Amino acid sequence: MNPHNKSIEELKQTAAQVRRDIVRMVHAVNSGHPGGSLGCTDYFVALYFKVMEYSPEFTMEGKNEDLFFLSNGHISPVFYSTLARAGFFDVKELATFRKLNSRLQGHPATEEGLPGIRVAAGSLGQGLSVALGAAQAKKLNNDNHLVYVLMGDGEQDEGQIWEAAMYAGHQKVDNIIATVDRNHQQIDGSTDEVMDLGNLRAKYEAFGWHVLEAEGNDFEKLLSAFEEAKAATGKGKPVMIIMHTEMGYGVDFMMGSHKWHGVAPNDEQLEIALQQLAVNEAADY
Repeated sequence: MNPHNKSIEELKQTAAQVRRDIVRMVHAVNSGHPGGSLGCTDYFVALYFKVMEYSPEFTMEGKNEDLFFLSNGHISPVFYSTLARAGFFDVKELATFRKLNSRLQGHPATEEGLPGIRVAAGSLGQGLSVALGAAQAKKLNNDNHLVYVLMGDGEQDEGQIWEAAMYAGHQKVDNIIATVDRNHQQIDGSTDEVMDLGNLRAKYEAFGWHVLEAEGNDFEKLLSAFEEAKAATGKGKPVMIIMHTEMGYGVDFMMGSHKWHGVAPNDEQLEIALQQLAVNEAADY
């Protein structure tokens, strides 16, 4: 039921286009979060153009289709670009990002009625709880589809994450595939320096989760992890993918540095970035 189902080469081209969108969007308003957005681009493209089963006709209820929730809502540029490229709304609307009265707010919101957005995100720590509620609702409705949710690794500092993690294991919510973007960076520095997460895999396993690890900037490995994660659902445990990515992936001067968490490129930097993000046939908005 995925309306796209692209090949790996097509996924790579789409990811490059989405990355072009990201740097152009944040540059246009000198505001936004390019680092995590670029790092998670392959995840979003894999999800919406290959992995998830969903209807192109968006409904808030999302019955009989897979659902996705973004918890670390500050990486809205990658979410908006992916939704537009997947056909949820006109690509030209990306030019309104973070502008007054735009449906594309800095953090995803629901009051504007943007297709593809089912929950406001940005108050960190809440997404896993929301996704678990949606997953349990699917069970109650005899809906066998899955719920996906993405969190940041800096976001793991939030206590609500661990309440939800404990709840999921106890309730055996086994129709959810959660992912942590493990790029080791957060707004003020490395996660090791700000709040060392220790053995994240062991922690989730101790809370009753089935945990996988994956390379998040390699489509072959990422798609393989998604298949393994899907195969693990329905067996009494929530499923977690610890996804290793590099912040700023695809733009060499942004890669691996927390300094690009929430800083926009200037005119010269934008041109350099776009040169590095070449696509066969650019379709910039």
